[in-house]
Amino acid sequence: QVQLVESGGGLVQAGGSLRLSCAASGTFSSINTMGWYRQAPGKQRELVASVTSRSSTTYTDSVKGRFTISRDNAKNMVYLQMNSLKPEDTAVYYCNAGIQPSYYSRTYSTHWGQGTQVTVSS
Repeated sequence: QVQLVESGGGLVQAGGSLRLSCAASGTFSSINTMGWYRQAPGKQRELVASVTSRSSTTYTDSVKGRFTISRDNAKNMVYLQMNSLKPEDTAVYYCNAGIQPSYYSRTYSTHWGQGTQVTVSS
């Protein structure tokens, strides 16, 4: 009953910027940590950035200083601002969220979006 939908991907030249958005919808009680993952051709999916429910953030070393993750709890959305993009950032970017299905649930379930393509040209 939970859906995550990403948007904002596209084609951009090296040095340019993109902002990705992810909206969570459906029936659930709350969202814990949200994150962005990416998968480049021939590579495993990797964590890019994450943000807790209290807006504490983490980043993989390769994007520190260039990417910024943020969230809007009232709107159930998470964003990834990507600046100074490099060709090596080219990948499908996936939204991820840990979701509590009801108020009395003692565990969270992980959910994934369908992915959005980001292509950075030289």
